[in-house]
Amino acid sequence: MSTLYQSPRILIREFLSHEQQTFLELFQDSQVTEYLPDVSPERYVEMFTELLENYENKRLSRWAIFDTINNNFIGICVARIFVHNTNQIEIGYVLSREYWGKGIATEVCKAITQYSFANTNTKEVVAITDLYNTGSQNVLQKAGFERLNNLIRNEEEVAYFKIERL
Repeated sequence: MSTLYQSPRILIREFLSHEQQTFLELFQDSQVTEYLPDVSPERYVEMFTELLENYENKRLSRWAIFDTINNNFIGICVARIFVHNTNQIEIGYVLSREYWGKGIATEVCKAITQYSFANTNTKEVVAITDLYNTGSQNVLQKAGFERLNNLIRNEEEVAYFKIERL
């Protein structure tokens, strides 16, 4: 199991193969998925299989976030090639509700951004949010991202953020 980041509060690491149910349960809360694209339960199962393959192939992927105090599952984060510009890495995160508003999302964004810069040649890390997801937009700005003009993704307008390698 590979650890990407650890602080006194959180641990970001690879999922273990037996943690599929933990991964799937995160997406069963309608408030957690409110601003996410609609995805079928079958697709979430595929995503879990893909993330395990990505670990084996040393690719960018999705990772688990755990609470270091009680080992509770917090959520997931992702770093992947951005479909709109393959020179950019796109990051994202999904946290369970009980961890909202505690600064964890900002810490995760900073950690996954640093990981992306350290492990790829990209000069820019980007993130997108639903236009109405002001919580995530605030998180990205706290993490040092700049808001740019909105993008169209899958025929939907989304807020677009970028941070450049120093």
